[in-house]
Parts: sequence; structure tokens; C-alpha cells
Amino acid sequence: MLNYYTYPHETAQQWVTFVHGAGGSSSIWYKQIRDFKKHFNVLILDLRGHGNSKPSLKDTFKIKYTFDSITADIVEVIDHLKIKKTHFIGISLGTILIRNLAEKRPELVQSMIMGGAIIKMNFRSQILMKVGNIFKSVVPYMLLYKLFAFIIMPNKNHKKSRLLFVNEAKKLYQKEFIRWFKLTSEINPLLRFFRTKDIKIPTLYVMGSEDHLFLPSIKNIVAKHVSSSLLIIDKCGHVVNVEQPETFNSQTIKFITSL
Repeated sequence: MLNYYTYPHETAQQWVTFVHGAGGSSSIWYKQIRDFKKHFNVLILDLRGHGNSKPSLKDTFKIKYTFDSITADIVEVIDHLKIKKTHFIGISLGTILIRNLAEKRPELVQSMIMGGAIIKMNFRSQILMKVGNIFKSVVPYMLLYKLFAFIIMPNKNHKKSRLLFVNEAKKLYQKEFIRWFKLTSEINPLLRFFRTKDIKIPTLYVMGSEDHLFLPSIKNIVAKHVSSSLLIIDKCGHVVNVEQPETFNSQTIKFITSL
């Protein structure tokens, strides 16, 4: 089972579950826990191979990971804790896992908050993934990861987020990085499906105004899906919860309590 941490509230009934992105860990939510545990029961977890969720023996023999298998890891923790329903907050690739979970187990999902959400890979990000696939087995993964982090978070004010993710990624092994990178082979059809289907679960997209790779497609999807709304945080890049934690926390807590 994945490594996880819970912060139970004395009286609150509602749960909030945080899902980090590829190369991160539960530690990226350190600026959220204090505020959220005042209002809700909180669950944070480390995805497979990240943080303290070390790859199991059975993972060693798997040729590749899939979005469904990683989603099932999250569901296993929620079922183990007997959580009947929870709000989900994700960042970057974590938003894809949350959306996939909502497709597989909609009864578990009270709402979705998608920070730095990925709903479409534009031409630039497609090229980035193709270059990565070509060199993933021959170039040290940290070199690739630093390059990707800089392209996604290029500005001076993104430096803190960039360093946080790079430092977390250093805890991965080369084989683990390659397994996660191979997920990109199934990302396009999955995202295409998500774009065509409005799942009818209250969804708040929280995007930085400087998230140049992913913001345009999120604007398009919010215009089409009636259950979705968009909050754009000014002077902010991809990792909104780290760059602008006060705004992120206040606005997402407001969203949850308004439901």
C-alpha cells in the first residue's frame, strides 16, 4: 500500500485528499496542511515510487505503469481508511489521476480541485515528450527532469517550485523515472476522452497566469463543461500551491465550503 499521512479533525465530517504530480511527493503540500486541517480531515499520500512509497517487489517485474494501476493505488488507501467520499486536490499529473479516479469510482469524489491541471498536450509539450522518450534510457534522468522543469516553469518567480520538484525527483531511481515517463504513451487518448466528457462533478481549475503550456486548453475546457470553473492566479506559474499558497488555500477552502 502507498505511504500516507492523515490529519483527523475533531468534529469535521468532510475529507480532503491531496495527490501530487510526477517527481514530487506528499511534502509539496506542506503549505496547505496547516490551513486545511483547521476545517477538514486531511489525507496526503506518496504515489508509487515517490516519497516513502518505495516500489514493491511486484512493481520490479512490471514492464510499465498505467494510469489505471496508479489510480487503483490511491483507491486502495481510501478504501482502507473507510472514507466514503472525499474532495480531491491535485497538482500537475496528479490532476489526471484524480480525473481518472472520478471516472472509475465517481461515488468517492465529492469535488475536484485541479492545480496546474493538464487536459491537453500542446505542440510544444508533445515535442518535449518525444525528445524525452528518445533519450530517457541514455541520458541521466535528472538532466532530463531539470530540462522539463525549466521549460514548464521558466520564470524567475518559478524558481522555488522548480527547485522543490527537482530535489524531490532526486529521490527517484532511473528505472522508476523511466516507468513513469512511459505513461506518456497513453496520455493523449485519455486526455482526449476527458475533454469530450463533462463528468458532472463540481470542479475548480486553479491555474497560474504564467502557466503557458497548459492554461489555454483549460480555458477552453471550462467554457464547455458546465460543472467546471476557473481561478487564474496572477504572477504565478505551474505549481500554484507552492508559488501562491495563501491565495490557493483561501480560494480552494472557500470553494469546498460553498458546495
